[in-house]
Amino acid sequence: MHAVVISGTGLYQPPHTITNAELVEAFNAYVDRHNAEQAEAIAAGTVQPLCHSSVEFIEKASGIKQRYVLEKDGVLDPARMYPRFAERADDELSLMAEIAVDAARQALAAAGREGKDVDMVICAAANMQRAYPAMAVEIQQALGAGGYGFDMNVACSSATFALEQAWNAVRSGASRCVLVVNPEITSAHLEWKDRDCHFIFGDVCTALVVERAEDAVSPDQWEVLGSKLATQFSNNIRNNFGFMNRSEDSDPLARDKTFRQEGRKVFKEVVPVAAAHIEAHLGELGLETTAVRRYWLHQANLGMNQLIVKKLVGGEAGSDVAPLILDEFANTASAGSIIAFHRHRGDLASGDAGVICSFGAGYSVGSLVVRKR
Repeated sequence: MHAVVISGTGLYQPPHTITNAELVEAFNAYVDRHNAEQAEAIAAGTVQPLCHSSVEFIEKASGIKQRYVLEKDGVLDPARMYPRFAERADDELSLMAEIAVDAARQALAAAGREGKDVDMVICAAANMQRAYPAMAVEIQQALGAGGYGFDMNVACSSATFALEQAWNAVRSGASRCVLVVNPEITSAHLEWKDRDCHFIFGDVCTALVVERAEDAVSPDQWEVLGSKLATQFSNNIRNNFGFMNRSEDSDPLARDKTFRQEGRKVFKEVVPVAAAHIEAHLGELGLETTAVRRYWLHQANLGMNQLIVKKLVGGEAGSDVAPLILDEFANTASAGSIIAFHRHRGDLASGDAGVICSFGAGYSVGSLVVRKR
């Protein structure tokens, strides 16, 4: 078995920002428009009126203050309420591949590698732009990488689940250098008209280079000590949008089939599962939870992360122990814990251990324990 390191990371940050104030203004205009159009039905009691959102509600519920998006005009149009992307021809680089290539080139440069050094590409994200050809294969071609590529989806745990596949491939000798990319165009699968979730997501792409320690040339290397994955079925986070929808003759007035969740149930059920998962993983490696220098957690909800860390360290812990990027990026699905790792690892010393952990729909939980070399 080969020792395995993460030797480079990259981050694509979209050009547009939507603040909570901008989002609330657009959402409330949509609510007023809807309620006016449905006034008779609302008066008759056959349709429930929609309620306004507020900046205070969003920040109290989530800790989110803004989000980055690839396109904002469509999202903030009360008559539309979703992004407006231009369709690309088949011979053009797709939007998802474009942002993945950007993040990948950053990660490769950080690792001192080029596309030709990569022999496996995994594109892991909560949603794929298309079913086939695989996004990973398109990214592989754009980078000039060798070997093979494939897509995988485990919702918000996609990145950590992909990292285990990369770790196993490299340590077994099947691959020498694996690229993991997480292009999350969440603005396209969010129901912006739903008050309970219209503020949750933002767009981004992360990338990581995973390779044999003996080959690594980067001055910033993180040895992978172990990986642990778990799933448990739940309907509390769900996305029913797919190719079969058009064959089901669904109610055209029904709620959009994209992302929805039972937020309170998710909070109550996922927090103990994630904390227990991390504690068990560390125990298997002979590590105490209090000995971990940093926890790079999935960025879904501020209160959720604070409670998970409190359970692990036995008390309150600040951003030095569990850094937050949620306030700036919002929930970026599988990329959240990777953004935290990308941004908040430079101050750790050789020998320091950390945990990259994500959790989400499935339910799914994935963790990677790493140590600074």
